[in-house]
Amino acid sequence: MLMLRCGLRVEEITHLRLQDLDLTQRRILVSCGKGGKDRIVYISHDAHQALLSYLKSRSSSKARELFLVSKGSYRGTPISVRGIQKRIEYYARKAGLKISCHHLRHTMATQLLNADADLVTIQDLLGHTRIKTTQRYARISNLKVQRDYYKAMEVILQKGDRTSFDSVVVAQRA
Repeated sequence: MLMLRCGLRVEEITHLRLQDLDLTQRRILVSCGKGGKDRIVYISHDAHQALLSYLKSRSSSKARELFLVSKGSYRGTPISVRGIQKRIEYYARKAGLKISCHHLRHTMATQLLNADADLVTIQDLLGHTRIKTTQRYARISNLKVQRDYYKAMEVILQKGDRTSFDSVVVAQRA
C-alpha cells in the first residue's frame, strides 16, 4: 500500500523504521532514499488505515525496521527487498495480474498526474532530481489530455480569442 500510495521504492520500504513514521501528521520521513537523499512523503487515508492495522498485528520484536517477516524461522526480523518482491509476485499471480513493486510506484505517479497534481509536486514526492525522470514515470492518460484540451479551449473561446484564426486567414491571403 505504501508503494502504491506514497510512491516508495521497494528498498525504501525495507529501510523504513518506526521512528520515520509521523502518524498524527500522516507523513513518513524517507531517510537516505536513492542517491542518499531524504524526503517527506504523505500517507493517504487508506494507506494510513492499512498501516495502523499492520502496526496492531506487528510482532513485538525489538527491530527498528517497520516491516518484519511474519512467519517461519525468520519471524520478527526485517523483511528483505526480495521478500517483498516475492510476496508481490505471489499475490499478482494469484490475482492474474502482471505487476511488480515498481509498477506500483509508476501507478501512483500516473494517478496523481491524472488527478491534476503538478509534475513538480510528483517529482518531489518521488524524490527525482530531474523532471525528465518523472515525466517517464507519469504516463499521461487520454483522460488527462482530453480534460486539459477542453479546459484550455474553453478559456480560449471565453476570451473570444479569434486572433490566431484571423492571423491564419490573413497569412493565407498574402
